[in-house]
Amino acid sequence: MSIRVLVVDDSGFFRRRIRAMIDADPRLEVCGEAADGREAVEAAERLRPDVITMDIEMPVMDGISAVRQIVRKRPISVLMFSSLTHEGARATIDALEAGAADFIPKRFADISGDMEQVKRQLCERLVELGGGRGGRGARGL
Repeated sequence: MSIRVLVVDDSGFFRRRIRAMIDADPRLEVCGEAADGREAVEAAERLRPDVITMDIEMPVMDGISAVRQIVRKRPISVLMFSSLTHEGARATIDALEAGAADFIPKRFADISGDMEQVKRQLCERLVELGGGRGGRGARGL
């Protein structure tokens, strides 16, 4: 049985990149996508994914507010995408305090220049988070 992932980002391009990485791993399955926090809250309730990837800055409802609403209804692991700026660091801490389980840099070059390595790291983190079905812990990449 594969781990079901909900991909949340306001950028269609970024959602497609994440989906392509997840689709390449037989342990994972993208069960849905959302373009903002409000859609994410609705999709999380409807689709009941095992893990969610979530951008922090989005229109309509930001990722931190969405995480608060999602984890209040049901424990679920959320992997936040974070920028490595001072403001991004503060938002990442806020997201972890809101209930996100972990974070990963949104700029993949901050992880590695090798996209295969980025894909492996992302998928391993999703498997780890999704395997616990709501387990929480903040380690970051």
